[in-house]
Amino acid sequence: MGPRRIISPMAMGSGAYVLHKTVEAHICDYQVRGYHRYLTLFPFILPALVSVQGARLIHSTPDYGIFFYRKSVPLVLTFHNYVLDGSMRIYNSLLQNIHYATDLRLWTMLALRKCHTITAVSHFTAQQVQKDLGTTRPIRVIYNGVDVERFYPAPSSTCSRKEIRVFFSGNLTRRKGAHWLPSIAKRLRKNIRILHTQGLRTCSVLRSEPPLRCIGSVPFNDMPALYQQMDILLMPTVREGLSLAVLEAMACGLPIVASRCSSLPEQIDEGKGGFLCPVGDADAFAEKINILAESPKLRRDMGEYNRAKVEKIFTLKRMISEYEELFESIIP
Repeated sequence: MGPRRIISPMAMGSGAYVLHKTVEAHICDYQVRGYHRYLTLFPFILPALVSVQGARLIHSTPDYGIFFYRKSVPLVLTFHNYVLDGSMRIYNSLLQNIHYATDLRLWTMLALRKCHTITAVSHFTAQQVQKDLGTTRPIRVIYNGVDVERFYPAPSSTCSRKEIRVFFSGNLTRRKGAHWLPSIAKRLRKNIRILHTQGLRTCSVLRSEPPLRCIGSVPFNDMPALYQQMDILLMPTVREGLSLAVLEAMACGLPIVASRCSSLPEQIDEGKGGFLCPVGDADAFAEKINILAESPKLRRDMGEYNRAKVEKIFTLKRMISEYEELFESIIP
């Protein structure tokens, strides 16, 4: 790559921020400029607080990307999710719905008009953007990737352990389906425990009582070892752009029990790498978890399938290569 400067202004505390920091670690001259997410309450001051001076390319998200737009600098937007979707209103607060339907929608539309290139992390997300915003511009899909050298199956099998550990990784929000965890938990067999993290944001707290157990906030560097101690990943979310937690768990050889919605069918092959359940159906989630808990062979087979799929489609190396190719095509 030739000399250049790519600046990525990003709100901290999200999976999108983590992904852009990963890109920063692997692409020369790529710099993330993080800012506190509460600053998005006053977006017009963002340009004064987060400098993009000297950038030859700006890589941001569509919600606040317009505030970093410079006429002479190409703007690349990446949709990591699509929060403007009207079907999500029942999971949002009143203020969120007003915000999404008014100013955030306007800023997203303006950013789409001004940007050089649009990307999305899944085909589902790209289709939602084109359908809801009515844009006819092409959207390039670049799947999120996971470092398969850091995230890999446990050296020794945990299948003989009597306690079955089901892992929920993410923020404790309604969008992630955290409010369904107690209902799912009480339908599980006695030897099954659901362990959950606090996530990147401390939005809410679940009562930590059997079979639910909070293990607090876990540093990213400790996540591979944590996945290796688990048996199943639980993802009862209502919307994902392309779940990093699912990719990490798949790379670590875990079967997945997730919602049948948004981009999850692009990641999880039903009956081969896990099970997809109707959104919010606690009975269905518990049934599939109980099936996996009873069969070490099924868990192992699905885990091996998932590992192979990640190695083929969702590697960090592939993701970085595609972003490098994109950036080089804009600023060689």
